[in-house]
Amino acid sequence: LYLALIYWSPPPIITYDSEKKYRSHKSSSKPRPLPSVFDPATTDLSVVVPAFNEKDRLPLMLEETITHLESLSKKRSYEILIVDDGSSDGTSQTALELAGKYPKSDIRVITFEKNLGKGGAVRHGMLYGGGERLLMVDADGASKFSDLEKLWKAMDEIAPNKKAGVAVGSRAHLVNSEAVVKRSLLRNILMYGLHTLLRIVGVGHIRDTQCGFKLFSRSAAKQIFPAQHLSTWIFDVELLLLAKQLQIPVAEVPVDWHEVAGSKLHVVAASLQMLRDLLIVRANLLTGRWKATPVKSKLE
Repeated sequence: LYLALIYWSPPPIITYDSEKKYRSHKSSSKPRPLPSVFDPATTDLSVVVPAFNEKDRLPLMLEETITHLESLSKKRSYEILIVDDGSSDGTSQTALELAGKYPKSDIRVITFEKNLGKGGAVRHGMLYGGGERLLMVDADGASKFSDLEKLWKAMDEIAPNKKAGVAVGSRAHLVNSEAVVKRSLLRNILMYGLHTLLRIVGVGHIRDTQCGFKLFSRSAAKQIFPAQHLSTWIFDVELLLLAKQLQIPVAEVPVDWHEVAGSKLHVVAASLQMLRDLLIVRANLLTGRWKATPVKSKLE
């Protein structure tokens, strides 16, 4: 069984030199080096957007994001990292054009050499973000971006003074709403099946693990993401298991959400992969093959 676990476990995630650089409106042809999450923070917030063939949905999402961030009465500095996960539709070029549309916003475009998976794109953005807090948000705009303030408030409560903490957006309160009821029968059956499996693997205390709207303190990010192994769509569960292992507090915050057409998730294939990956991540954590190293901040 142990040998089988080694065989089925994913290989280490490889980061190419070109992926350690970004392009922006000010430097569209000459890539600049990215900072590390282990460096001191350079901005209040990093918004990490994993994007795979998202040139059509990205403009509306980015408009909502920037409109909210610029409308705040108490201005906070921010950067937006768009991580192009090996797209074939010109997502990076679209992102650079959008950076030109919003020249006052620090929009950074990172292009992967090949498709890695949503989890890999999020991990990369978190490891190379400069924010004191780092937000992962889907490019489809399904989450209401202004709900960031709910997550921000929750983070203030569970992780004051730059301590480690995670605030996760949750759609659990929408289970009986029209947004979920109108989903296909297959999707709903798989949703309930996933909840059962999550209780078995140890994150049943979080009602919605898969919402693509999660806020991490810098202290939490530098402990969780270097230990992440999964790049597939179930990576959220690994992040929460790592947070639990590290005893990092996690707040689940209700957010608004609506389903957006154009999903690239193949439900049945993804569900089979999910089952395998859940078993792999749980077995590796239990055997100690995968583990995170606690990093205490100076304030802690």
